[in-house]
Amino acid sequence: MTAIPKIFLSISLPLWFVDQLTKWAVVLSFSEPVGDYSATSDPRVPVIDGVLWWWRIHNQGVAFGLGNGTTWAPLIFTSVLFIAIGLVVLFWKRGAFANRPSKLAAALLMAGILGNLTDRLVQGFYLEQFKDQSFLVRLSKGYVVDFIDVKIPGYEKIAPESGGHFPTFNVADSCISIASVLLLISAFRPEEDCRGDEPGSS
Repeated sequence: MTAIPKIFLSISLPLWFVDQLTKWAVVLSFSEPVGDYSATSDPRVPVIDGVLWWWRIHNQGVAFGLGNGTTWAPLIFTSVLFIAIGLVVLFWKRGAFANRPSKLAAALLMAGILGNLTDRLVQGFYLEQFKDQSFLVRLSKGYVVDFIDVKIPGYEKIAPESGGHFPTFNVADSCISIASVLLLISAFRPEEDCRGDEPGSS
């Protein structure tokens, strides 16, 4: 049996845990949105006045809420996450992550994908409004917990209806975003001797 590379155990697993811990803290601290997947009726909790808040938003879709409240989103986006995990593993085994930035990106991608996939598979079963529904119905109600609400100066010029608030996100989303930047950087870096992180190393 192929050993799991150390970088996934030392980076992906802890970040997945932090992602889930923060999301459950939010789920247990805010009331459940009712009806279409949207924000809680509870007010935002300020962390840094005028800049950062905690909130609770149910996101069945992807970035910017695309697919929210639809019947196709849970199936499509859950399938995409499974495929994404398979691709990361495949490219890792084929040595596509050939330098340190790309290897770190792979670990962050895995953390982010697993974090949001866990939500989609689990969170629907804890929604009070669907507690008496069948297994498949509750599975189909899975959603990603978004809770980090940031106000970015000038963002209202791009999205006037936002009031300057960037779309709410979570730790997993942050991991995926950082990974994207690292993959871009790695494209301009030569291959490196990272044998300690090679596929199959323990």
